[in-house]
Amino acid sequence: MAQSAAGPEPSALRRMWVWMTAHAVDDFYQGLIPAAVPFFVLERHYSYVAASGLTMAATLGSSLPQPLFGILADRRRLPWLTPLGVTVAGVGAGLAGLAQQYWLVWLLLLVSGLGVAAFHPAAGRGARRDAGGSASAMSLFAAGGSVGFFLAPALVTPALVGLGLAGTAVFIPPAAIIGFVLWQQERRRGAQHAGGVHVTGRDRWLPFSLLTALEVVRSTVFFGVNTFIALYWIRDLGGSQSLGGVALAAFLIGGVVGTLTGGRLGDRWGSVRTIRIGSVLAIPALVLLRCVPDAHAALALAALAGIAVNIPFAVLVKLGQDYLPSRPGTAAGVTLGLAVSIGGLFTPLFGALADAHGPGAVLTALCVVPVAAVVLAMLLPEPGTGSVPVTGP
Repeated sequence: MAQSAAGPEPSALRRMWVWMTAHAVDDFYQGLIPAAVPFFVLERHYSYVAASGLTMAATLGSSLPQPLFGILADRRRLPWLTPLGVTVAGVGAGLAGLAQQYWLVWLLLLVSGLGVAAFHPAAGRGARRDAGGSASAMSLFAAGGSVGFFLAPALVTPALVGLGLAGTAVFIPPAAIIGFVLWQQERRRGAQHAGGVHVTGRDRWLPFSLLTALEVVRSTVFFGVNTFIALYWIRDLGGSQSLGGVALAAFLIGGVVGTLTGGRLGDRWGSVRTIRIGSVLAIPALVLLRCVPDAHAALALAALAGIAVNIPFAVLVKLGQDYLPSRPGTAAGVTLGLAVSIGGLFTPLFGALADAHGPGAVLTALCVVPVAAVVLAMLLPEPGTGSVPVTGP
């Protein structure tokens, strides 16, 4: 039976911590690649075009196939898909620093991205199974990805400074370990519930399309701030490079807090209302971030912006599965993978704006973008009453 809105049972909560850790490890390898790219330029003397090609390889592998893996996860149980996905993500990224030929590096990063793509839909389906109807529990899973992405540059940069590009290999073991843990967990679940999970309720594709568009808008804001906030601190607010890094860290930490807060609000006030609240709050939070001229005072506003922008994140993932109750893997593949990655594709447009008018112009434009999210949020209907996953024979 589904869990109550008050929260998941203790045993389910323990399983959610496993999913959160697995998500953190998996998305760590997404963050590893941009952290390693400067070392490919310095150590291997790759051109900027070649370096951007490495990022493109990982992005292509991790984004476009996710809906396909989602369909596969919905049609077949495939208990090996999540452990294999996170393991491949780690091995591909870890071996890339050891490869000498550019084509092999590119291929390994593409394979790593495919591992990330294989993990998300099946993991999203499994996490929803264990979370039941709790948005708070799903927020743990969603926040794990933010934690992993945040930790990547903090751990990868010193490792590669000390060991060179070969240091990427030291990050292979976490993927193998969490892959083994997930494999054991899925085997136990399979033994307990041979028939897996089935759901009730009809799929509602129009609301899901609106929700996907909203997630694209939200991720566009996230990637825009994530990319240009440090430059804004340095070039517009007159802060040091280290203070720019602190601003980025404050925004990312705020994102983790916002994801967890959104889950709590979703259980208390409902998914649609929480998404509307977060979408509306993002506008004044970004305006304040842009208007405060002091580099130190604005650090708190960077964290506030991260909270507001990410309040809807976990709730969007859960609500997407509510709209597609018979396709939770497909829903997770789109909301966790494709829609988030597509938002990042708008970053070059902001780059052109920054080249012409400076990073401050990007922050100004990002104050307006959430208006589209507010409009889309107001169009979202409440989820159906029969869309909760049920474990059965």
